[in-house]
Amino acid sequence: MSIAFNIYGAVGTLAAPLLRRMLIRRVARGKEDTARLKERFGIASCSRPAGKLVWLHAASVGETMSVLAVVEALAGRCEVLLTTGTLTSAQLATERLPAYARHQFIPLDVPGWVDAFLRHWQPDVAVFVESELWPTTLAKIDRQGIPRLLINASLSARSAARWRKLPKFANILVFGFRYIHVQSKADAANFKSLGAAGILEWGNLKFAAPLLPYDPAALAQLRRDITGPVWLAASTHPGEEAIVAAAHQILLAQFPDLVTIIVPRHPERGTEFSSPRRSQDEAPVAGEIYIADTLGELGLFYRLCKFAFIGGSLVPVGGHNISEAARLGLPIISGPYTRDIPELVDKLRGRGAIVEVSDAASLAAAVARWLSDEQAVRVAGDAARLAFAGLEDLPGKLANLILETSL
Repeated sequence: MSIAFNIYGAVGTLAAPLLRRMLIRRVARGKEDTARLKERFGIASCSRPAGKLVWLHAASVGETMSVLAVVEALAGRCEVLLTTGTLTSAQLATERLPAYARHQFIPLDVPGWVDAFLRHWQPDVAVFVESELWPTTLAKIDRQGIPRLLINASLSARSAARWRKLPKFANILVFGFRYIHVQSKADAANFKSLGAAGILEWGNLKFAAPLLPYDPAALAQLRRDITGPVWLAASTHPGEEAIVAAAHQILLAQFPDLVTIIVPRHPERGTEFSSPRRSQDEAPVAGEIYIADTLGELGLFYRLCKFAFIGGSLVPVGGHNISEAARLGLPIISGPYTRDIPELVDKLRGRGAIVEVSDAASLAAAVARWLSDEQAVRVAGDAARLAFAGLEDLPGKLANLILETSL
């Protein structure tokens, strides 16, 4: 192991008291689970099951959603441990994981905490989803001889350039993986530029994830509550809601009964809004904005509406997963900030299934067009659905690869 890694690990150990206090402060801010805080120190809250154990790590909600299909494909073949790093992803895991899978919070990248985690769980294989990689954790995995894989990996050209300036770290991050399954050809090229081998270009797992679930009874109730035109702004960030609200005001002149549904990317932000909120069991009101600040109901609103604006794109966030809506037959409205999802945007742009806007006026114009032309929405929606068809077998292929690679 390089001197740089030894220094990194020593700094982590010295910083442990500060990190412990940081986690306690996060509890006070509602960012950590008090009852499960010990998991962040590598102390397990449940026992290790007997038999082969596959450890999957998915940083947050998006990665968790995409890997659930792989968890399902592993059914009856092994036990599963899923780690995540956020409260929302933990709640999602609790709701969606089958009985043969367990959830724990990932420990912070402190040598002693990682040792405690690995000593308890003793995984037969470690599988990381997308791009959250921690140097000490990876080094400890390698030291114990646990094979590791990286699936649905994403690496931008800018990140690859940064890693090339840190070759010692890049070596352990890249060369330690038996296989690296990438989202796109661009990701494959960026990993190869670092000298990585075992690259698998099997397609993006997000396109093969199960369709977002919904409650049919809740959908029926919303359709009774909303009798006029309705549209959806999903996964919005601070700064975007004001643009959506301005677009709503413009649209009211043409559609006075319009309901605009906003689903904040982070549901806990619901308290920031004065509009009716779903978390408070309030119903939508004709002519008003409705805040859907509940977790796990995005699939419900995608089925209620015929098209959607996807946030993280009117402010410089980089965009979010537009395939979830597109696979349900919704054409997409997006802002210009889509650096994190260029392949997804290109898929829809080439089929006429996405409209790109830049401000409240252009957003209102796009919404007005699709509210007024059901045939255009239907054609664009069919095109959106077809753009992401054909990857149904990917979760099974990855499950087979994981089991073949395990100890």
